[in-house]
Amino acid sequence: MTPDTGSQAAGPLPVKPPVKLPVKQLLLVLGVVATAYAAALLIWGDSPRASLARLWSWTGLQAGALCLLNYLLRGVRWRLWMVHYGRHFGWLQGLRLYLAGYAFTPTPGNVGEAVRGLMLARKPLGAVQSLAIFGAERLADLLCLLLLCLPAVWWWALGHGAVQAAPPWLLGLVAAALLVAALVLGVIIRYRHALLQRFTWLQDAWHCLAVRPLVWFALTLAAWAAQGMAVWLICRDMDVPLELLTATGFYAVAMVAGALSALPAGLGGTEVVLTGLLVAQSATPGQALTITVLTRLLTLWLAVAIGVLALLYSAAIRKEISFR
Repeated sequence: MTPDTGSQAAGPLPVKPPVKLPVKQLLLVLGVVATAYAAALLIWGDSPRASLARLWSWTGLQAGALCLLNYLLRGVRWRLWMVHYGRHFGWLQGLRLYLAGYAFTPTPGNVGEAVRGLMLARKPLGAVQSLAIFGAERLADLLCLLLLCLPAVWWWALGHGAVQAAPPWLLGLVAAALLVAALVLGVIIRYRHALLQRFTWLQDAWHCLAVRPLVWFALTLAAWAAQGMAVWLICRDMDVPLELLTATGFYAVAMVAGALSALPAGLGGTEVVLTGLLVAQSATPGQALTITVLTRLLTLWLAVAIGVLALLYSAAIRKEISFR
């Protein structure tokens, strides 16, 4: 038996899925964002060194732990939907694969999160299934963020007399917008079967959301509430008087605004909205900007850093498997 024959008898080696990840785009985004954060802090806020020093304080460590809890809970949710497609793996392996997708969150289209299923070493998901899980994640996140932001914004508006002082035409406009939203929602529900048949990935996403809905809803709501509490801790450390509900709501509003901007990871839109809300809450521009930068470092860029480490570790494991 020749060596070639022996290798054939052992079975084909696992084939790495042809997933091209935009490394250059990620490095470009990192450079631009780091420069923008540093310049903004130098001009309007604390110095970058003083701001980063807060991350190593007791409050910074608590906020970081809450953000890690967010990643953990959303990883458990992702594993739940992967089991739905017959991909069973251990808790640590599932968390590692989920975190690896965070490496490319700040790239156009959140491509890293969309191709998590394609990065599996042995049994990659199909493109439609990966897109379905990605769509289910975004829909679940949006639902819970809206639930977190609406009561807080309403409470803040009542507390500051914004509702009482609003002109009648503005209240009528808001009521009309709510009516239109209700009508659109009714149309979507009425023709949901036609929409699901038209978009295959949307149908699969709907099936994902139908899998243990109370479980993924509780995981998602707790995950985003944890990051809202992290924002509240940072505000308290910066001597900005903000209630927990309000801080969580402001963060949720900023995240929704960033998502609506259609920019990678909401870059720019999320920062502007969160800073503006904090200034409206009587924070100084320097305080608001420092809180926003620290919040984004913990809620976004910490996840990207962990994702890069998880991605490198996964690549090393797959390389080892390919030589067996």
